[in-house]
Amino acid sequence: MKDKDLRKRVPYHIQRDVLDELGVDQVAEKSDFKISAKEKLREAVRFKSCFLSFVPLLTWLPRYPFRENAIGDLISGISVGIMHLPQGMAYALLAAVPPVFGLYSSFYPILIYFIFGTSKHISVGTYAVMSVMIGSVTERLAPDSDFMIPGNDTNSTSLDIVSRDAERVKIAATVTFLSGIFQLLLGLVRFGFVVTYLSEPLVRAYTTAAAIHVIVSQLKYSFGINPQRYSGPLSLIYIIIATVVSWQMDLKTEYGVEVVGKIPSGLQAPVAPAVSLLGSMVGDAFALAVVGYGIAISLGRIFALKYAYKVDSNQELIALGLSNSIGGLFNCFAISCSMSRSMVQVSTGGKSQVAGAISALVILVILLKIGELFEELPKAVLAAIIYVNLQGMMKQFGDIRSLWRTNKVDMVVWVMTLILTVLFNPDMGLAASIAFSILTVVFRTQLPKYSILGQVPGTDIYKPVEDYNQEIPGIMIFHSSATLYFANAEMYIDALYEKTGVDVAKLLSHKKKLEAKRLRKEKKAAKKAKKEAKKRAKEAVKAAEEPKFSDTDESGEEAEANGDVHKLSVKEPKDVGAVEVGPDPDTDTTLPQAIILDLSPVNFLDTVGVKTLRNIYKDYGEAGVQVYFCGCQRGVVESMEKGDFFNEKVTKSILFSSVHDAVLYCQQGNSEEVQYILMSYTHTRISEVS
Repeated sequence: MKDKDLRKRVPYHIQRDVLDELGVDQVAEKSDFKISAKEKLREAVRFKSCFLSFVPLLTWLPRYPFRENAIGDLISGISVGIMHLPQGMAYALLAAVPPVFGLYSSFYPILIYFIFGTSKHISVGTYAVMSVMIGSVTERLAPDSDFMIPGNDTNSTSLDIVSRDAERVKIAATVTFLSGIFQLLLGLVRFGFVVTYLSEPLVRAYTTAAAIHVIVSQLKYSFGINPQRYSGPLSLIYIIIATVVSWQMDLKTEYGVEVVGKIPSGLQAPVAPAVSLLGSMVGDAFALAVVGYGIAISLGRIFALKYAYKVDSNQELIALGLSNSIGGLFNCFAISCSMSRSMVQVSTGGKSQVAGAISALVILVILLKIGELFEELPKAVLAAIIYVNLQGMMKQFGDIRSLWRTNKVDMVVWVMTLILTVLFNPDMGLAASIAFSILTVVFRTQLPKYSILGQVPGTDIYKPVEDYNQEIPGIMIFHSSATLYFANAEMYIDALYEKTGVDVAKLLSHKKKLEAKRLRKEKKAAKKAKKEAKKRAKEAVKAAEEPKFSDTDESGEEAEANGDVHKLSVKEPKDVGAVEVGPDPDTDTTLPQAIILDLSPVNFLDTVGVKTLRNIYKDYGEAGVQVYFCGCQRGVVESMEKGDFFNEKVTKSILFSSVHDAVLYCQQGNSEEVQYILMSYTHTRISEVS
């Protein structure tokens, strides 16, 4: 059926009193009850303590549909576990630690997430971006230059690789432990929203820049060089082949090709973090916590939306925090989730966290039994694996073209994030990128769209007059698309003057000039009158002393007869204060009857915002224009109350719930009996289709 056949016009009739803020409070029976901060804290603590008394595993595992999900999770877990093997060892190179520690990082954290995580489809474990960030910390705090030992020759030195690697493992584990603590604390205080500061363009550009760092860091293994360092299908078969060739040809001895090296069987005992190093890595740990969580929750929400379930953002913080903090005790480095592994987990039939647990068991078998088979694997092969896994990230350069068409500000954020992260190391690049992204938000609030609204005939709908050209005579409705606060308050006033055509500042200035001019003329006229009065008095006295003539007028004879010759009346000049002045051509305009400020987009008011509204109301009032406010949210009204906006003369009667209420109030001459009546108003509704 065509769309027009599914639609029908539904007329309706509304009749009610025009309501200001006080009227709404009375009709709605507003309650003044508020929950105290102490009660809120008590409820939060009680809820969190109950929540922490169990784990998500205890909720879903007893109801696990074994018959439907077991086979898919088994196949998926084995497939992902096989992927963990090369990726774990390869990403360990990025973290500047021996490859075996990548296998540890693919085991312990996955088991912890299996117990505490809420996403059914993401594959947590080693991740290129996190590994690069770890590597920047380990190489900064344990550079090669600190482990040079004298050689046999007088001027020769050699690198103590064993001591260096041991120190770097300790640094990686400690920063991982600290990042886990940060994630755990953020989750306990329900700060899951912190990831909102990582927009999608920022995250995609950051991962692209991190991929560039990864590529550069792997060139040494690809070309078999050792420069100074500064702060798919059939893939398993190709690994196997490279290992066999390296072992049979003895490339390590013949050509000096670096190989993975010793992979000890078994698991390591937990080790306490190096407390002395914590102070030097706080910023790095926090960056790891935010980036790891941001990537995991973004991917988790994508799968949750696709498969219709919910991911708890705060619980994800707790799960990742426990995975990293406990993993750090077992010499693991920070983990997040991988898109490539997650896609394999989903495509091979994985339907729950059980697939992740099975992949961890695959790694356990490798660590216990067959790890030594991969000791002769060339590191160049691991570098090639990394290059292949970075294909998706490098394809993100296509975002620039799409963002140019859709949102140029987001494109600028993408490009600047890439540049900043490439120029600086990943942690500093992240901080600079977030700061730049926030600046773009501030910049956009400083340049909102201002407009004068007009009424669509026969409705209570108001649209910009530049689009619909339906002005309301004598009433100006001013609308801003952004909130009002200290950064754009001055621009708000300037736009108001421009759009309404009434520059109150100039108007009041001209009014003061006129008043001063009038006072000067009054003073001058009074001074002149006083001078003339003295002159007349002298003339009168002089006339009284002169001899009387017979032809003296009647009034003079009467005055003389009464002996009151010194009592004379002096006539004051007329209309001393009525000074006529011409209009100022810069301010000569027709003032509107009222101005209505639509504050519906304003979600908060700071002290500057309250002061701005107070000055607007006062200045326009002095110019003879009444100002009303509409669409005020509760927080805005409370800010106005706390900012002493209201008093005995200025009450909440100037606040209205909607633009239409304010307009009707102005049009009916402020009558208290105004009725909100709208006849035969129509909506378009989609009818139900069976």
